Amino acid sequence: MNRAASPRSSRRDANGGDAQPLRGEVSVPPGRRVWQRFKRNRLGYWSLIVFVVAFVISLAGPLWSNDKPIVVRYQGHLYFPLVKTYAETTFGGDFPTPADYLDPFVRDRFSAPGNFAIYPPNHYYYDTLNYFSKGSNPAPPSRENWLGTDDRGRDVFARLVYGFRVSVMFALVLTAIGTVLGVVAGAVQGYFGGRVDITGQRLIEIWSAMPELYLLIIFASIFEPSLVLLIILLSLFGWIGLSDYVRAEFLRNRTQDYVRAARAMGLSNWQIIWRHVLPNSLTPVITFLPFRMSGAILALTSLDFLGLGVPSPTPSLGELLAQGKANLDAWWISLSTFGVLVATLLLLTFMGDALRNALDTRIADAVKAGGGQ
Repeated sequence: MNRAASPRSSRRDANGGDAQPLRGEVSVPPGRRVWQRFKRNRLGYWSLIVFVVAFVISLAGPLWSNDKPIVVRYQGHLYFPLVKTYAETTFGGDFPTPADYLDPFVRDRFSAPGNFAIYPPNHYYYDTLNYFSKGSNPAPPSRENWLGTDDRGRDVFARLVYGFRVSVMFALVLTAIGTVLGVVAGAVQGYFGGRVDITGQRLIEIWSAMPELYLLIIFASIFEPSLVLLIILLSLFGWIGLSDYVRAEFLRNRTQDYVRAARAMGLSNWQIIWRHVLPNSLTPVITFLPFRMSGAILALTSLDFLGLGVPSPTPSLGELLAQGKANLDAWWISLSTFGVLVATLLLLTFMGDALRNALDTRIADAVKAGGGQ
């Protein structure tokens, strides 16, 4: 007696690829199959969850690491210092300058009967200077400063939180720009081939021979360093490696039967590229995204360590590493910063490995046959 085919059974064709579903079977979209294979890699899947949670927490940094209260009740009125700046005179002070919520005078006003202030768990922003601290800086970890202070008295924990956020946002923007430029350059060369390909390759070889570090040093001496300037300069070179992979995929896929059929139907070259060749050439692009983010974070950290990155007081992992190098006795600065940097790069590496395995059906099938380990 023949058993009915399971609605979710998978069948393989003669070449080992996914065959067309038989009647009565449910076709699983390719994107969902990739996601299912990605989830089977526990290390990569949990790395993604931890990374996303950490980034979301860093985006909400002002809610739990700030030198301003979240909400204040003073003399029957509610104030929200996180969204509006209040003068010291608002809370009974003598000066019309912005209130310093670390000032013992201001805190005493909030502790009076009928008044209260709800502070974030960590009472410091990334650039907060506690003028009322009686200790010397850099100070070791304490109940007041969880990971100690740097040589200027700023809270290391707060600078790590905001520095992580700056690094990830920088990596996301730089990866997005480099990916778009690399895909466009590789697609044009690979699809049209011939003189277009040869000319493009010669131009890329000349451009890639430019001394990137020297250009960064020259521009840093001419213009004021900023994240925007760094993104522009690094984007000029960050697309070259990816364009080679996209070019190779387009050179392979442009000779396929579905491309010939699209030409016979009268579709334009750009329609064929966008609708048919590009979706089948994105595997290396998607696979390299986590690794490109790792490279962007390392680039920003290295430039900040050398003093060529973001200006002070922007929080930066590289600037904290430079402080640790200059203050070898302040072990908490180097140790905590190095831990955050290594953990971030490891999470991205695990995610990249899991994504690569999920996109490669041969590796995914071998992992599945081995019990998902």
